[in-house]
Amino acid sequence: MEFILTIIQTISDFLWGTPMTVALVGTGLYLSIKFKFGYNFRHVKFNFQNTFGKMFKGNGEGEGTVSGFGAACTAMANTIGVGNIGGVATAITMGGPGAVFWMWVSGLLGMSTKACEIILGQRYRVRYEKSMDEYLCDRSFVMKNAFGWKKGSVVLAFFVFIFGPWTNAVQTESVTSSLFEAFQIPPIASVVFVAVTYFITVGGGLRRIANIMERVVPFMALAYILGGIGIVIMNIDTVPSVIALIFKSAFTPMAGVGGFAGATARDAIRYGIARGLYSNDAGTGYGIVAHASAITDHPVRQSSWGWGEVFLDTIIVCSVTAFSLILTNSYIDYADVTSSQLTTVAFRVAYGNVGSMFMGLAITVFAWTTIIGMYYSCSKSVNYAFGDTSLNKKMTPVYMIYFIIPALVFYDLEADLLWAFTDLLSAMYVIITLVFIYGKRKEIFRLYNDFWNRFIPAINRGEKPEPVSYDTIEKERK
Repeated sequence: MEFILTIIQTISDFLWGTPMTVALVGTGLYLSIKFKFGYNFRHVKFNFQNTFGKMFKGNGEGEGTVSGFGAACTAMANTIGVGNIGGVATAITMGGPGAVFWMWVSGLLGMSTKACEIILGQRYRVRYEKSMDEYLCDRSFVMKNAFGWKKGSVVLAFFVFIFGPWTNAVQTESVTSSLFEAFQIPPIASVVFVAVTYFITVGGGLRRIANIMERVVPFMALAYILGGIGIVIMNIDTVPSVIALIFKSAFTPMAGVGGFAGATARDAIRYGIARGLYSNDAGTGYGIVAHASAITDHPVRQSSWGWGEVFLDTIIVCSVTAFSLILTNSYIDYADVTSSQLTTVAFRVAYGNVGSMFMGLAITVFAWTTIIGMYYSCSKSVNYAFGDTSLNKKMTPVYMIYFIIPALVFYDLEADLLWAFTDLLSAMYVIITLVFIYGKRKEIFRLYNDFWNRFIPAINRGEKPEPVSYDTIEKERK
């Protein structure tokens, strides 16, 4: 096992060193400039009104399967989860407080990258009428409909639905360790609970998944944010020095202190960006999948969630975790504790046993929603592989069983191994997604400009603008 860990970590460390840092930060900066920082800063008011401002206002206009908010909650089930808790804890223990700064950077620039994913998902989605009555898209659909790479798209689909479920072991490891820390619940009992509730939820298809996520994700996120704010208020005098420490150690090495071994600026960049990505999924292609089903009148309107998701996930929730760990000094005093368990310890330091129990429940809910969101994402590759046929309908329940097996069987592996494998798989997804974005950047910019130069002005004049026009490689060949 140690040999396997060494190999995976070596490859992962290489990819998440200079190559992935340059690719993600460079892409985010390039796209932000091309959008004239519309997703980052310029259209913040519009983005807020079309995301958080419309959370409970119905389905909206246009075609799709679920509301824009429902699609976003399914996406945020992937993003707001263990990455915000265990991932941030790992980033700080491995990269020091400076990793938080690079999380923020990856988040701000990732808003534009995530928006491009959403536009691609809406632009190249299809509707399955025979087997599921659902609008859908994923990386394979984009590969075929946008580029015409049929053989490659089939290979990609099989790769995703076979290997994608293995990243869920991170989620169940976090659940079992946190519930044991908080309530002394045996890991096997936690695993059984995850399995039963998983099958109940995904058995109802997309509409049930979206309905449950609409109720669970916002409530749990708000509760967690309030808990973190409480820690900040209790340590308000220390906050300025913590902020200074974050900025200073982002660019200079931090010496070891207490149980903390120290970290270089390179460590801060590497772990900050890697965990920031795992948390907000910007660049991984999950945005393509989750938002393709949304009811909307224009792809760019739904893409405003590119700002909303990343802002809530990285700028708010990840910061709550980071400040909780640093303000309570947990990452120094409890250096032998890792992943989500460390955040549980931080809340216990602040609130006593109540804080520990709250975190046990919070991590359980976050990890569970992430597993559900990941299932939906990976299942679209199954749908692509078998097409809109009766075989697709038959294979769906089979995949439900296969998907959950790694999470139930390998939850007790070392957290470092699980995170290293997750980083490796995420890197592969990023490479594919960035190829899509650069390859279809002209179409992305066309839709973006169409929305702001034609569509919105027409609506503001009281007109009903013509729907945006679509073509795909498949249609052109016919």
